[in-house]
Amino acid sequence: MSESAGAREAVEVVVVTGMSGSGKSTAIHALEDQGYYCIDNLPTALVGRFVDLCADARSGMPRVGLGVDLRDAAYVDRWAAVRDGLEEEGHRVLAVFLDADDATLVRRFSETRRPHPLGHGRDLTEAIGAERAALAAIQRDADLVIDTSNLNVHELGRRVRELVTTRSEEAGGLQITVKSFGYKHGTPVDADIAIDVRFLPNPHFVDDLRPLTGLDAAVSDYVLDRDVTREFLDRTLAWLEYLVPRFVEEGRPRLTVAIGCTGGHHRSVALAVEIARRLVQAGHGAIVRHRDVERDEP
Repeated sequence: MSESAGAREAVEVVVVTGMSGSGKSTAIHALEDQGYYCIDNLPTALVGRFVDLCADARSGMPRVGLGVDLRDAAYVDRWAAVRDGLEEEGHRVLAVFLDADDATLVRRFSETRRPHPLGHGRDLTEAIGAERAALAAIQRDADLVIDTSNLNVHELGRRVRELVTTRSEEAGGLQITVKSFGYKHGTPVDADIAIDVRFLPNPHFVDDLRPLTGLDAAVSDYVLDRDVTREFLDRTLAWLEYLVPRFVEEGRPRLTVAIGCTGGHHRSVALAVEIARRLVQAGHGAIVRHRDVERDEP
């Protein structure tokens, strides 16, 4: 950092993504009404640079809203790494995925007569199907999915305003990220706590389960429905319940708990989801991330 650079601060980043026609523009306008500096269709390659500029305390932009979608062809491939980079810099990121059923999307496009971004050489229903398939991983990793099928623009705007109001109220607390990973790919550099779960039976050695991940019910059941796993979860959650207030007292804004198995496909994924679910149930602000679940098995 140059000597002339100003003080740095963490930026609140709300990313609005999802299906074309699901209401992203409405959501962006609602964020603007709440004082967020918003940019729609910012190329993914520029997100990190833009947030870095906003992190300068002199910028007057501590809260930003970004609309990102398939108009940026690199979005799907780059977004996970971009988000990890932002969070490693200490910024707080919330990814909101807007969805709607196909019939609603067809009706909305018919009413506006706007072309679908993937409509070249496809009819509308084919374009919607192609976009849904392309965004499947983005939707799965989103912090919040809002189905706008039965929401009008005013109702969606209200949902977004309620979301950011709640988020602001929680900002003084501790944001916990539970991240699954595979040890063979290295321990996450941003992990405050790393927990090794390779002692649990490995679904990789079950033929029917090997091609699945911990996001699939069959694998999750295989991992969680065991006495050893239940005891591990009870002890781990009790330990975290002891630690979290101490981190809050210290003034820590965030805590990353990394759960690792061998490849980051099965055990760590199922357990990260369950630990985050229990933390939220206990009243903590927790999100789940999966670093290696998309990596190909050797």
